[in-house]
Amino acid sequence: MFTEEDHPDDEFESGQESSDEVQPAAEVPLEGAAETIAQVQEAVSQLRTQLGNIIVGQNEVIDQLLLSLLSGGHCLLVGVPGLAKTLLISTLARALSLSFNRIQFTPDLMPSDITGTEVIQSDTATGDRVFRFVPGPIFANVVLADEINRTPPKTQAALLEAMQEKQVTVGGNRHPLDPPFFVLATQNPIEQEGTYPLPEAQLDRFMFNIRVDYPSAEEELEIMQRTTGGTDSEVLQVLDGERILELQALVRSVPIADDLIRYALRLTRATRVRTDEAPDFVRRHVEWGAGPRAGQYLVLGAKASAIMDGRPHVTGDDIRRVVLPVLRHRIVTNFAAEAEGVTSDDIIEKLLEETAAHAV
Repeated sequence: MFTEEDHPDDEFESGQESSDEVQPAAEVPLEGAAETIAQVQEAVSQLRTQLGNIIVGQNEVIDQLLLSLLSGGHCLLVGVPGLAKTLLISTLARALSLSFNRIQFTPDLMPSDITGTEVIQSDTATGDRVFRFVPGPIFANVVLADEINRTPPKTQAALLEAMQEKQVTVGGNRHPLDPPFFVLATQNPIEQEGTYPLPEAQLDRFMFNIRVDYPSAEEELEIMQRTTGGTDSEVLQVLDGERILELQALVRSVPIADDLIRYALRLTRATRVRTDEAPDFVRRHVEWGAGPRAGQYLVLGAKASAIMDGRPHVTGDDIRRVVLPVLRHRIVTNFAAEAEGVTSDDIIEKLLEETAAHAV
């Protein structure tokens, strides 16, 4: 957790460049690949076990959440109420030896309620009155932004700097956030009255948009049996912040062929209606396509997918595995798509079919 002693108010010089969440950390060589991959798989297996003690099913959602964790990206979980979105995030935080804060977004939430504020404090020794920064709940390693679309854009924007730059600015002073830093947000897609849709600029800061669906009949039966009994499952801490940063550096060290990077580039550029690469169905149904950050996250997610599956290199299947969560919130459909019932997922699926002949 952030403290004044760790981060004094006069931290950054004005000329220092800000960081970018998709810029690589210091890469480490993937030496002893078998041993390294085994370590990552062991860590992932332990996390899955701890999450499975509380969460029934949702295996694909859990895998995408872990891919984002290994890649160092933020996640937006979208699903109807009662699908354990909040419980999943809080359980993941319990399995990690990291500081955790939950922010319940409401219409009256102010930006300073998230970032913190400066208060006047008297110095008992000198009698002087000085400003002291009081950190807000954003100063944690894992931040749960619950029902993020229920607060006005002014407050939503308070997250932008934190998500992108890993810092907040209050009273002209910059306050860095301790790594690792993840924003895991939830959103209800069916109840829109009194909500504020996230602006495209903020949606683009999320690496993944994860769709949380209803459980199967067998899973729902198990949920009912588990949650109506008298026993509580324990969640053990299996990873700390230092280890997570090491795993993220290992993921970035996974090699990827230039042809696969070009494949990710083709998928990204094909969503842009004003480029020659866009197929006819994209021109018909898309208003705006994905930006360059999408391609970066496709490559990072594919690297995490490869090492989670026990491979020291990326394949085309790794890229296709993360295409939906990376692109679905970066494609803005137009009126024609809405009239015909075409969603961004439909466009992505067809785009994958169109580019299959060129995939590797």
